[in-house]
Amino acid sequence: MKFSTDIWVAALIRRVELGAGFAVVSVKGDARAGSVLVKVLNLTSGTVRLFSEATRADGETVWIRPSRAEQEADLDAYIARARTIDPDLWVVEIEDRQGRHFLTEVVEEG
Repeated sequence: MKFSTDIWVAALIRRVELGAGFAVVSVKGDARAGSVLVKVLNLTSGTVRLFSEATRADGETVWIRPSRAEQEADLDAYIARARTIDPDLWVVEIEDRQGRHFLTEVVEEG
């Protein structure tokens, strides 16, 4: 059973806080079924990565990088385009010295 989006986002933010990072919801979408984008700023290198939820052919939920850009302006443009398509979209921004995403689900970075 999948949690509602608002509960899932609250749990992610809590994991970030417990890991000594900082997280904020920059865009709040539908509380029950909104999709989520996670933007991660590596405070050491200054690079930014974006993660998006996806479903494999076998039905497993994974996280992927929908854009390989590492500049914040490029990823913000991607997020703006995504929001025009999906107004229920959530955006969580994480700042971490090591650039950790704190996602517990499978993450495919390749």
